[in-house]
Amino acid sequence: MSKLVTIYGGSGFVGRYIARRMAKEGWRVRVAVRRPNEAIFVRPYGVVGQVEPVFCNIRDDDSVRRVMQGADAVVNCVGTFDKGGKNNFDAVQNEGAERIARLAMEEGVAQLVHLSAIGADQEGDSLYAKSKGLGEEGVLKHFPQAVILRPSVIFGPEDQFFNRFAGMTRFGPILPVVGGGTRFQPVYVDDVAQAAVKGAQGTAQPGIYELGGPDVMTFSDLMRLMLTVIRRRRLIVNIPFFAASIIGSVSDLVQSLSLGLIPAQITADQVRTLRHDNVVTGEAKGFADLDIVPDAVGAVLPDYLWRFRPSGQYLAIKESAQNLRPH
Repeated sequence: MSKLVTIYGGSGFVGRYIARRMAKEGWRVRVAVRRPNEAIFVRPYGVVGQVEPVFCNIRDDDSVRRVMQGADAVVNCVGTFDKGGKNNFDAVQNEGAERIARLAMEEGVAQLVHLSAIGADQEGDSLYAKSKGLGEEGVLKHFPQAVILRPSVIFGPEDQFFNRFAGMTRFGPILPVVGGGTRFQPVYVDDVAQAAVKGAQGTAQPGIYELGGPDVMTFSDLMRLMLTVIRRRRLIVNIPFFAASIIGSVSDLVQSLSLGLIPAQITADQVRTLRHDNVVTGEAKGFADLDIVPDAVGAVLPDYLWRFRPSGQYLAIKESAQNLRPH
């Protein structure tokens, strides 16, 4: 019988790519999510019955254990940008991560892969970084041989980074950014999935891997690249951190008073996170140790940002027509 992997958050941005790759490798894939009915799209990743979405509440021991039983490998992709509510930073990225590792050890799971983030630091000044750091500590406490992946900002067709900012260009001539000088090392989602698969299959050495693409660019430079890809001219305006902190605090207050009906455009915690570069430090293993050559951001963006161009899919036709010469 083929091996079984349980992927917590397996229908999310990164999880779906891991699920697809594990299915192609012949594994049975159990996709553990809060809303299985919204994760039906993962089933065609394999043959009938190979990939199945199942219900799981990461805050409940019995629920986490139930979907883990019989698994040869476990991958935890669950993360959040929500500091409030029941599924907050601490519940998901700290306690949830530790719960999965503890139960994986109790259930005799052979391999555990945990998706963290560059900047994870239990002493960090942002709640997000702290919860990621505490989550790593909890994972290693119960499952010392785990593979921990720390990617920089992840990009791909379903990302909430380039898609979000490209969408903003439709509404005016100005593109505001916070932390324009902060450096990132964007990493392609399927490259992260490749790394996770190696960890799940046991072909990656245990330990922490920092995953960054081949390009190190400032936030502003990434926006300029994006604008070039979507063929739009916008004025990039860098909002100073002190002003952004005020905006973030007000946004947090509005979101709280509206009971979440009005989501924050940027939170005070995100502003704190943006004060720090998000690049590989060189103090941990990386793609080279996994024999993976990561894709460059400029090579991938045109594949999915074309829909934000003024003429969308027809831009190439228009550009070609302009080159025609009458006989």
